[in-house]
Amino acid sequence: MSELAETVGLKLRQQRKAAGISQEKLANIAKVDRSYVGRIERGEVNLTLDMLYKLADVIGCDAKALLP
Repeated sequence: MSELAETVGLKLRQQRKAAGISQEKLANIAKVDRSYVGRIERGEVNLTLDMLYKLADVIGCDAKALLP
């Protein structure tokens, strides 16, 4: 995937871990499959802005913290 997707995925993983939330918990609260969260974190998918904001809200950070 793109370098941008990889960067966003890495930032999501960092913020999620800093918040002490597992991929499974994040996925359950955001109502998505855990494997989808893993694919986002590995930069394998392009997520929508809606999903970016939803994930940021769940982990308690500003969406711009997930962007390069």
